[in-house]
This record gives sequence, structure tokens and C-alpha cells, in this order.
Amino acid sequence: MKKIFYLPIALLLIVAASCGMQNQQAADAPANGGQTAAAKGLYAVLAINPSIRMGDAVQLKFTVYNPADSAQHFLKWQTPFEPLLSKYLDIKNEQGEELQYKGAMAKRMMPPPADAYISIPAKDSLVANVDLMKGYALSKPGKYTITYTSESISGLKAAQSVSFVYR
Repeated sequence: MKKIFYLPIALLLIVAASCGMQNQQAADAPANGGQTAAAKGLYAVLAINPSIRMGDAVQLKFTVYNPADSAQHFLKWQTPFEPLLSKYLDIKNEQGEELQYKGAMAKRMMPPPADAYISIPAKDSLVANVDLMKGYALSKPGKYTITYTSESISGLKAAQSVSFVYR
């Protein structure tokens, strides 16, 4: 009989604990209103020279646009707005084989600190360039396609891939 008495108390504690978790998740939302960069309209565009000679730098231009009427923020982690500290691009040859990432890999502490976010004024853009030779094992001639893959981290969506010929 005593066990039945404790059952409603245990259920009440479980319900109270789950409500506390929902409130904690809301408190942990980013200072930018809890919306991801993509939900607020920020988007990225990749650009690269379509033909690059072997031995030359392979410069990828990464532009973030803010079409909104107010300043917006995005997380700079796993974007060219910080040094190559992780793999955030898929680079594949014509056969679909992925180039090996040879750069550094950083472990991050969550939630991100305030200085990990970059603000872009309304109706403005921000550009970063990255030399892919510093992080990827690109040594054979051929056609390559680059895709940005870290939308889930930065919140930025790059809708299109870019291609180049390495000759």
C-alpha cells in the first residue's frame, strides 16, 4: 500500500523536472532571439575561380548576406571567418571521391560565448576568403565540387555548390 502512495509523488517529480528542462533550454538559446541565422534570412554564397593551375592557391570566397531590415548574427564556428579549425566543406572529384581534410580539428565548449557570433548590419554582407590548400589534400588534376556542410553549426545555408578545374 505504501508503494502506491509514492507513485503519484514520483510522477509529480518527473513532471516538475521535465518542465525545468524546457525552461533551461529556453534560457540557453542564443542572445540573438533564439532563431538560427537561416531562419532570420542570412545566407551564404560560395565563389571560386573556375580554372586553377596546380601549385596555385585555391581561394574560396565565402560571402554572407543579410537581406533583413535589422542586424543579424551568426556563429562563426566552422566558417571561413575563423582559421581552419574543422572540416566544414565537402570537396569531391568527378568520381564522387571526397578529398581528405588534413587541417586542425577543434573541440568546442557549448554554449558558444558571445564573441563567437558575428553581426551583419541590415542589407549588408560580409566576405571571407580561405585557401583550401591549407586544409585539404588537393594534389591531382581534375574537376572538383565544393559544398558547405556546417549549416547545423553556424546556421548559415549555402544553397549552391561551386566547381573548379584543377589543372
